[in-house]
Amino acid sequence: MVLTSSGENGDDSESTASDGLGRQGIQSVETAMRVLLALESGGGALSLSAIAQASGMQPSKVHRYLVSLGRIGLTSQDPASGLYDFGATMRRMGAEALRRTNEVAVASGHAMQLRDRTGHSVNLAVWGDRGPIVVSWAYGTRPLPLTVRVGATLPLLSSSVGQIFLAYLPESLTAEVLGEELRGKRAEWTSERVAARRAEIREHGHAVTYSGVIPGIISVAAPVFAANDPLPLAISVVLPEGAGTPEHLAEVAGELRDAVTAASDELGYLS
Repeated sequence: MVLTSSGENGDDSESTASDGLGRQGIQSVETAMRVLLALESGGGALSLSAIAQASGMQPSKVHRYLVSLGRIGLTSQDPASGLYDFGATMRRMGAEALRRTNEVAVASGHAMQLRDRTGHSVNLAVWGDRGPIVVSWAYGTRPLPLTVRVGATLPLLSSSVGQIFLAYLPESLTAEVLGEELRGKRAEWTSERVAARRAEIREHGHAVTYSGVIPGIISVAAPVFAANDPLPLAISVVLPEGAGTPEHLAEVAGELRDAVTAASDELGYLS
């Protein structure tokens, strides 16, 4: 990055920054963003010294930026503690950004990238009145003995997607669907097994099912969270049983966790 300055006193308030592609920007805007990102990384109100340390800048310089950011409402300072936090303008901008976000579109984009990285089919599901509903499906390079219809409802207990919702949704939301499925599987799924499965999924962050819905199919699913929605989405990777060696499954699960983490981050979720 190449910097030039038009300021008379050598201050970077009017410096320009080249990104190496011939595009000129304003260096001071990028520096101000470093201050805001440092404040965001703290997860709460921070002292001047903490912001300076997190941004890698001198406290005196950070203070000047905080004064300017405070004037336009992007930051605020508590009069009693002296700590800095986001201001009213920043909160309004954040709320509006979330309002404009299409959660399914964001998650679908990450699901497609996951399909491209793994070569396996992926799907995205949301919670509906009668259980998980498939809202997108993309086939991978490996043939599968099934055809999935967008809009199909998946079972709660025997699908990896269903088990994700079982683990992460409030039990009051899943109780009716779970009760209907349990009536036909009471010998197989005791209340103790359901509770243990919930705890296991939450511990590992993903669910795996073998021939749960279709024989010969392994499915690995994980949740996507959004800041403005208490209900998660679920992304799953579907692969033929013959490809499911322990090593490959571990690799797929790792790629899946990376994908849902990136999607959740883009949707503003703070873990």
